Amino acid sequence: MWWFQQGMCILPVALVIWTSASFAFAYITAVLLNHVDPLVPYISDTGAEAPERCLFGIMLNISAFLGIATTYVRYKQVQALTDPGETRLHRLNLVGLVLGWTSSLGMCVVGNFQKTTIFSIHIVGAIMTFGVGALYIMVQTGVSYHMQPHVHGKSMFWARFGVAAWSTASSLSMFVSSMIMYSSLPGVDLSKKLHWIPGETGYTAHLISTISEWSLAFSFVCFFFTYIRDFQKINLRAEAVLHSSHLYESSRYGVIGPLNPGESSPLLAGSI
Repeated sequence: MWWFQQGMCILPVALVIWTSASFAFAYITAVLLNHVDPLVPYISDTGAEAPERCLFGIMLNISAFLGIATTYVRYKQVQALTDPGETRLHRLNLVGLVLGWTSSLGMCVVGNFQKTTIFSIHIVGAIMTFGVGALYIMVQTGVSYHMQPHVHGKSMFWARFGVAAWSTASSLSMFVSSMIMYSSLPGVDLSKKLHWIPGETGYTAHLISTISEWSLAFSFVCFFFTYIRDFQKINLRAEAVLHSSHLYESSRYGVIGPLNPGESSPLLAGSI
């Protein structure tokens, strides 16, 4: 059995590979068609024009689904490994689930509302994805702190702590540089500005902002890589429970109940 076939580690692996491919394919297509500058454009700018816009949106929607599934499995894992009396850890785990789902849904918003269409909704989606996503990483780092060393080693906690510090620094750098860029270009519609000339006003702040955004995105990728070993210990099992010996039920007065032996359903007889 290969390592990616063990347990449910295919979930974080698929999330990392698919999301990275979403960014890479959109970037390559946008650069080849001269829709963006090759030197570190915004991630959303690489999916602002057709045809890469369609590919970017579809792939991000699939990434959102994988993100929801991955964060839910992580929530159930922590819940199963935590004693019922540890209410603080259970609450922290629940907060992590809400943040993880919110960040995943943010990818749907970013993928379907580009900067060049409805800019305000796109910004909301970006905040949901990156801002809330950074909070999710911090919360899961706190969960790892409470779970070591009896569930996993201290090295795993420090690895996640390092990624959390990386994502926090990237978030702050992106926020500050973006504010400087917008304040230095009053009256300019930056939502439709896809090409920049080195040396023009706001170029340095723009470059720092885009590098910070890509750095933040890769910090998310590295964080979900840390889930692989944990998810290798999880198996998914489905159990079918039959609550009745009859597959169809009917009642003359609308009260649902099992059919008597030998009684046929009107639906099966072809009448209404």
